Parts: sequence; structure tokens; C-alpha cells
Amino acid sequence: MNISLIGYMGSGKSTVGKLLASAIHYSFYDLDALIEKEINSSIADYFRDKGEIAFRKLEHELLQHALTLPNTVLSLGGGTPVYYNNMELINNSSYSVYLQTTIPTLTQRLVKEKSQRPMLQHLTDENLAEFIAKHLFERRTFYEQANFILNTKDRDEKTITNLMLDHLRHQKILQQ
Repeated sequence: MNISLIGYMGSGKSTVGKLLASAIHYSFYDLDALIEKEINSSIADYFRDKGEIAFRKLEHELLQHALTLPNTVLSLGGGTPVYYNNMELINNSSYSVYLQTTIPTLTQRLVKEKSQRPMLQHLTDENLAEFIAKHLFERRTFYEQANFILNTKDRDEKTITNLMLDHLRHQKILQQ
């Protein structure tokens, strides 16, 4: 069964996803990277030129395709579960894991990446934590529909990966 990692931007989905995929000999795909390859541009530029609605439609189409790829760990964008019927699609086509990350940790990571994140570019550093808190509140009902919620607080990426491996084996998603 494929594994989809969900969570807010900066939660470690790509980092942990690569480690997990390597450990279980699966392919790793980052949905944002698949989108950028498809549009031959950055998501920030596409967002600016075409708008969020066009982006979310394309994201949904590429998500549907990515979920059909065999033996895959898929890292999803922070907003992916929220639009269309994406969360239902994710749970029906893969085993979903929500990397639950604290607001201070997300703020610390994302303050350094604001220029590469279209949703954050307009924010001051002082407004970032409040913006993240508001988004997490809005997205929480979608994120919490994941098959497994993994709290990442005070855990490094190797520990998170090992906890996920243990859980996936215990749930018989992966062989022992």
C-alpha cells in the first residue's frame, strides 16, 4: 500500500518521506515537485500568474495520478487535503500519516523560507505564527482524518521515521 504524508508546510514531510521511502525500498515523490515538473515553472510563479483556483485544480489532477503509482511514499502540499475530495481520495488510495508539528517549530522553519512559499510571501515575520495558527485551525479537521497522527514534537527526522516504521509494521501496512 502507498503511504501519503500530510501536514502543514515545513512539517518535515519531504525529509521524512525520503527517509521512509529509502527504508522500505519504495519510490519517493513530492507532489509539489511533480507539479513544478508538469508546469515547467515554480509553484510561486504559477500561483502568481494563474491564481490559487487554477493551482488547486492542477494539484488535484496530479494527486489522482500520483496515487496510482505503485510502492510510493508521497509527500503532499500543506493545502492538498483541504480541496476537492482530496482527503477522501488520499485515504481511499493510500495509508495517510499526519505529521503534527507545533506552531513554534513551524514558525522557526518557515521564517527562513518565506520567499519560496507563495502563501507566506506577504507576511511579516511578526505575523507568521498567527497566520500558521489560523491555517492549522482551518485545516485541522482535514489533517485529523489521516489514518495515523504522529506528533513530531522534540523528535528528529530519524526518530520520526522509525516511529512511523514501527506503526506501519504494527498495523500490517508493511511486512515485519
